[in-house]
This record gives sequence, structure tokens and C-alpha cells, in this order.
Amino acid sequence: MEAGGVRKEKEGEASEMVSYLGAIDQGTTSTRFIVYDTDAKVVASHQLEFTQIYPQAGWVEHDPMEILDTVRKSMEGAIAKGKEAGLDILGNLKGIGITNQRETTIIWSKSTGKPYYNAVVWMDSRTSSICRRLEKQHPEGGRQFVGTCGLPIHPYFSATKILWLMENVPEVKKGVESGDALFGTIDTWLIWNLTGGVNSENPIHVTDCTNAARTMLMELTTLQWHEPTLQALGIPSSILPKIISNVELIGKISEDWPLAGVQLAGCLGDQHSATLGQQCKTGEAKCTYGTGCFIVLNTGEQIVPSNHGLLTTVSYKLGPDAPTNYALEGSIAIGGAAVQWLRDNLGIIKSSSEIESLARTVDNTGGVYFVPAFSGLFAPWWRDDARGVLVGITRYTNKAHIARATLESMCYQVREVLTSMKADAGSIEANVGGEFLLKVDGGATVNNLLMQLQADLLGSPVVRPIDIETTALGAAYAAGIAVGVWTMEQIVEQGAVQATPTTFHSQITDDEREKRCLSWNKAVERSFGLAELDF
Repeated sequence: MEAGGVRKEKEGEASEMVSYLGAIDQGTTSTRFIVYDTDAKVVASHQLEFTQIYPQAGWVEHDPMEILDTVRKSMEGAIAKGKEAGLDILGNLKGIGITNQRETTIIWSKSTGKPYYNAVVWMDSRTSSICRRLEKQHPEGGRQFVGTCGLPIHPYFSATKILWLMENVPEVKKGVESGDALFGTIDTWLIWNLTGGVNSENPIHVTDCTNAARTMLMELTTLQWHEPTLQALGIPSSILPKIISNVELIGKISEDWPLAGVQLAGCLGDQHSATLGQQCKTGEAKCTYGTGCFIVLNTGEQIVPSNHGLLTTVSYKLGPDAPTNYALEGSIAIGGAAVQWLRDNLGIIKSSSEIESLARTVDNTGGVYFVPAFSGLFAPWWRDDARGVLVGITRYTNKAHIARATLESMCYQVREVLTSMKADAGSIEANVGGEFLLKVDGGATVNNLLMQLQADLLGSPVVRPIDIETTALGAAYAAGIAVGVWTMEQIVEQGAVQATPTTFHSQITDDEREKRCLSWNKAVERSFGLAELDF
């Protein structure tokens, strides 16, 4: 790839004969627009960060209008880079896929197009009291809706965020009662606006089945909103979008956007998109290391309930008539965000990339363990009363030990999830045969020390592809299938001939691994119940 995020066309290659696919990758801290050629190689990309809003402890918000602005500018930036390289991206872009941060909740006015309130972000923990209330109201407590949607009652999911907005923002309550309010996760908000929004006679209000699966409101077997759940929670179906598959012709981008007329042709939540991008077959697992860490095991067409603190969800559905692939997922709230915390809050490093070199200056953490439960712990603990702890500090401790403990915190959490995952899906894993390995992707995987620590603490191989941004790639794959540029068979063949990935193997003994993990779990226990100290 050329400098500046652009790969030039081959000499003599006619521009008009080229086909491109685009991907909008709207993440927790940044937005990217990436353009791929038919070999699934990046030809142009542009990325922008946006504001993180923290009104109080445990609360996280985004400005939905700023997110739209970053989408627009990312498109413009990628087009400009392509033009500099002599590429006609707009003229040859066949379709665009969307992938997005999940669970983040927006309610807006369909008459004005403006949000009633900031987006309440997936990691936000303000709905803890609503969750406790719901647990008391239902006979099965926190697992009341697990049999239907695969998810426990928890602040993570969109349903409780909808309830908070309805109960605490008067404009939302009024909008819901008058029929003016629309709910959506980020995918829905983007599609509604990209296809005309308030200026359209027939605005497109849809979500895909992977994002819908994260609301607590969708029935896994039917992939439709579950009316008894809606009634039990008091959420009107009138505010909800239509649920579609991941590979469909959704609509064309409206005239007031840089890529006007281009077909939106695919949509997946970010972790599901990465699963597709990694081409995870039944029994294969991937972990994306981003703001959080997210481990997904494709369970094929089988819905596998979890008895070990995991989530049962949709993996992907590649067309309206295609079979649904399901998954077990373990979600970790704070992964790379802990590195950002070291940079922005403590000033231990000046850039995220510095953490590897700093952590390498020591051979171990010096007995320090870091549990980054900034807004509680997700899988497999599900403790929204947990808060971050740094334990084992002595006069010997320095910033390098803390940096290394921060990297290890990601690896320990991933290990705990995979331990639960193997227990829940042992039969599926056995059907695949061979040694279990973890496919990895996401920005943090460029850190070789992090990957080696992960292999050490898992005791099994960690495989990193050449293209680590498989989240965006999965969205491009979905769009390419929808518009007929690729078939799934061609995508699999394409992946088979790509350059050899990097594989990390464990370099520590089983005894050392178990000893360190035992100490980590003691540190986790210290984090429980600390939320009551919030002020």
C-alpha cells in the first residue's frame, strides 16, 4: 500500500474496468471509510477520531451529529486520496457496507432529524438501577430474557438504555407518546441519514439482525422483535426499525452525501463483521482487540446456550434466504481503552504505540495486576458493581510494570472468556478437530508483545492475519456479495492465497501460567462491590 493510505492501480489498468467496494467502519472512538479492490486489498482509506463525553463516573456518551460529520469527512478524505493516486473511486464504487459499534443507543425525531439526547454508549453503566429493578420484577431475575434473546439483563444492552432515555429525558417521552420518536443503534442512525433521513419521503429505518441481537429485544429463532419482551419492558414497537439480514440492497445514498447514488448493500455489527472478515467457520473463534476485546465463536446453525457467563448471539446471515449462523460471544469492556487511559489520564505514555517498548523494559509486572473495571466487568463475570483496581504495588513498582500489567489485563480477560467458551461449546470445538487456535484482529494486534503474552496465557496458538482490520473487510465482503462482485466461495479462495499470517506460540510452562492466572483472579475479586464508592 502506498503512503497516505492509497494503493495505486497497476500500470496500464483501465480505470473504467475496476470495481471497488467501500466500508464505513464506525467505531467507539473513531470513524473510517475504507475502499477495497476486488482482491480485497485496501486502495484508499481515511480515519477520524471524535469526542468522548463523560458526564459523570460510569457514563459515556457520543454526539450523533458529530458521528455523521466524521462519516462525511472520512468519505471525502478517502475519495481525495484516491484521486491523488489516479483512482476514480466514485465512478467505480459498486457498493458500501456498514459496520458499527453495537448497543450504543440513539433516539431521534423523525420530523426534525435531530437526536433528543446524546448517544448512550455501549459501555455506559448508568442503567444499573434499572437492571436491578427489572431483576426484582421478573421471576427469573437477570436471566428472564436469556431463553429468548440469549442475553442477561445488563446495562450493556440497548433495551435498558432505551428505558433510561424514556424515563429521564422528557423530550424522548413526549416523542414516543406522539409517534415522532425513532430508536436505532448506530447502523440504523447512519442508514436513515445516508438515505435521505428527514428530507426523504420514504426514509429507511432498518437494522440488521446482528445489531438487533444486541438489544435484548430480538428473538434469536425468528430474528424478529419479540412482542412479549417489548410488553414486559414497556417499549413500543413503533419506535423500532425493521430487521434485515446482513447482505441486502438497503438503499442508495442520497444527493447530499459525497458518494451520492452508491448502493448501501451490507450491514453488520463490528464483531460479527470481523468474524466474517476472518472467515471463521463453525468451531473457529476470533478476538478483536479494540476499545474493548470481543471474542466470538461461530457455532454454525446451532443456537448454543451458555452456562458459563457468555452471550448467545447471531454470527451472521448472508442474505434474506440464507441460513443463520449463530455464535457464543464474550465481551470485554476495557481492552485498548486501558492503554488510552495510561496515555490520557495518567500521562505514563505519550502515544498508544509507546506501551510496547516501555513494557519490554521489564521482564514481568513485578507482581502487579491491573483489573480495568472502569464501568464494571462484562463476560464472564457480569459485575456492574466492579471498579478498576491495581494491586500488588510495592516500592519496586515503576511505570514499566504498570504498562506491562495493562497489556496482561487484556490477555487475562480473553483467557477467562475462552475458558468459558470451551466449556459451553466443547462438542462444537471437538467436531472441528485439530489444535484450538485463536484468530486475532484489530489495531492493538500490531503489538507483538501483547500477542506473545496472549499466547503465553492461553497456552495455544494466536494467529494474526496480514490485514488486521478485518472488521471493515467483513462489511466490504457483505456489500460485495450483495452486489454480485463476490460469492462466499470466492472470498474463501481469496483468503486461502493471501500471505501467510503470523502465529505466536506459548513460551511459558503450564505451572507458571496457572500460577499467574490464579493471582489474576484474586485481583478480580478485589474489584467487586466497589461501585458503591462512586461519587
